[in-house]
Amino acid sequence: MTLALPFAFEIGTYIVLLLILTADVVIAFKRPHVPSTRESALWIGFYVLLALIFAGLMLVLGDAEHAGQFVAGWLTEYSLSIDNLFVFLLIMAQFKVPRKYQQELLMVGIIIALVLRGLFIVIGAAVIEQWSWIFYIFGAFLLYTAANQAFTNHDDEAQTENRLIRFLRKRIAITDDFEGAKLRTTVDGRRFFTPVLIVLIALGTTDLVFALDSIPAIFGITQSPFIVFTANVFALMGLRQLYFLLGDLVEKLVYLKYGIAFILAFIGVKLVLHAMHENELPFINGGHGIDWAPEIPTFVSLGVIVASMAVAVIASVVKLRMDARDRADIGKPPRVR
Repeated sequence: MTLALPFAFEIGTYIVLLLILTADVVIAFKRPHVPSTRESALWIGFYVLLALIFAGLMLVLGDAEHAGQFVAGWLTEYSLSIDNLFVFLLIMAQFKVPRKYQQELLMVGIIIALVLRGLFIVIGAAVIEQWSWIFYIFGAFLLYTAANQAFTNHDDEAQTENRLIRFLRKRIAITDDFEGAKLRTTVDGRRFFTPVLIVLIALGTTDLVFALDSIPAIFGITQSPFIVFTANVFALMGLRQLYFLLGDLVEKLVYLKYGIAFILAFIGVKLVLHAMHENELPFINGGHGIDWAPEIPTFVSLGVIVASMAVAVIASVVKLRMDARDRADIGKPPRVR
């Protein structure tokens, strides 16, 4: 089913999103500060409401199928963005970035993520248009990513970053201390880079890895470049505020990575089934589609995504409470009989 929306709506969407992102950048750089819990919660609520209004407009101007695709894609990208957020936390902690400068660097990281995802969306849409069999590769890649997500520790990624940092420090003059969010500074008449350079490179490489994961995932839900792009933008908006709202809580949601891994595996299977249904490879079923390969409906995908994240978060919260109770019991004096 082809997405048919008024041209004015699509153009208006791009303009509004650009204005909102520009305002967010201006706020981050003009007023560097640590957002309060209330401020962060209000901004996140605003962005979530904006995404739901957008989905409602798609329902009215388009149809329920594509509105559902947007919501499913947005939730998938949002869950992957939260995982991205976890690595951002590790990077900020590893380089001891002063908290009041973190939002500026996060904003740069988010802009890099948007640019990379925009490029991959254009490339992905062109590839899919030309070769439908690419869904086999996308599906296999997501299944691999799901296994990697479930069984790889984020600390291993930090070790990879450490090797990169050691490589850079040997070849580039970099100071040990931050000077606000300045990229370069002068020491004894010599120009040096500040650790901001390393943080930005670390954020950029992280964004690249997550863009490689997220684009095949959302193309498994919709093939509309407009929906793919807007879902990514809405998922990344508010990520800076979410970083300060959740803080260390993200690290404590121990089952979150399994929920994300399940979503990626589910979409990987969905992509392979879609590739089989639309098959054009001559060595598979003589180049004809495989009729018994089911197409998983959008609203089934939406239900699986919501249920996976809900189960992962609830299970993590239950474990947090049980661990807190166990620590409290250990600290209690023994009962006297």
